[in-house]
Amino acid sequence: MFRPSDITLCETFSVHLNSHFSEPHFLPVEVIDRGLTELASGCPNLRKLSVISATELGLLTVAEECSTLQDLELHRCSDNVLRGIAACGNLQVLRLVGCVDGFYGAVVSDIGLTILAQGCKRLVKLELSGCEGSFDGIKAIGQCCQMLEELIICDHRMESGWLAGLSYCENLKTLKFVSCNRIDVSSPGPGECFGVCPALERLHLQKCQVRDKKTAKALFVLCGAVREIVFQDCWGLGNDVFSLASHCRRVKFISLEGCSLVTTDCLETVILCWKEIESLRVEACKNIKDKDISPTLSTLFSLLKELKWRPDTKSRFASSAAGTSIGKKGGSFLDEHSESQGNTQGM
Repeated sequence: MFRPSDITLCETFSVHLNSHFSEPHFLPVEVIDRGLTELASGCPNLRKLSVISATELGLLTVAEECSTLQDLELHRCSDNVLRGIAACGNLQVLRLVGCVDGFYGAVVSDIGLTILAQGCKRLVKLELSGCEGSFDGIKAIGQCCQMLEELIICDHRMESGWLAGLSYCENLKTLKFVSCNRIDVSSPGPGECFGVCPALERLHLQKCQVRDKKTAKALFVLCGAVREIVFQDCWGLGNDVFSLASHCRRVKFISLEGCSLVTTDCLETVILCWKEIESLRVEACKNIKDKDISPTLSTLFSLLKELKWRPDTKSRFASSAAGTSIGKKGGSFLDEHSESQGNTQGM
């Protein structure tokens, strides 16, 4: 039997469902709410909670009883559910999962985004997965959640023009897109009319489609102050889109992984625009080749603080190559590097 003092020491509580479960297997919401009521009563010092299928009433109970709650993850979340977190005055990390294709569906729209913006003004990190909404909802978050430093957008269903709302997130430092079939719908508006995120330092895109040039230009203009750009397994990222990254003039770190359409020449053109570049990582990008390394690009490599170069499994050019120069495009540098590697192994 638990003593009351034992229960109040509880700081983390989560419920994990088997991946084979589908919507009919979820517990009834009244059962979830009763559990949340018991949890709130027994664990007033609760700091982290992950829950599926909660209601407004159940979350309101937790918010009122657990004033120290800082980290909340809501699956199968909807606009009405978000009314229950308005009393979470100390909430700093929030993950909302609305719709998951083939698993469950729920709608988080501008209504829900505005509710959370007005009630959770101390948010530092926000993740929106499978959520709807538009410019208005994102703008509300930017205006109300002025402490927000990290925003993660996963598999979103947002309306055209939502991207421009990010310019209201004045203290945002990290912006991540994960598994998004699109960044914005068609034309989000002229890039020159976009505001910027002045504090933004990191832009990451993972498993996203980025083939639309107008959207890409708007994104890079919005993120013009970034110091770090990461592309990982993004389809549609060709030279015409990647070249637009030159709008970001202060980049110090760039990473390309699984981006098979970008060529060596385009990579060179872009990174030569970045006068502050310090680190470069290239992995599994089959159209970036050793033989296409120019003397200019080699010279730049020698100035980098960090270099990871593995564009394909045949590449002979490795991280330790930084600091070595070549006299002509490609060949002699690679031969020199291979020879030095052989001499090192023979010592």
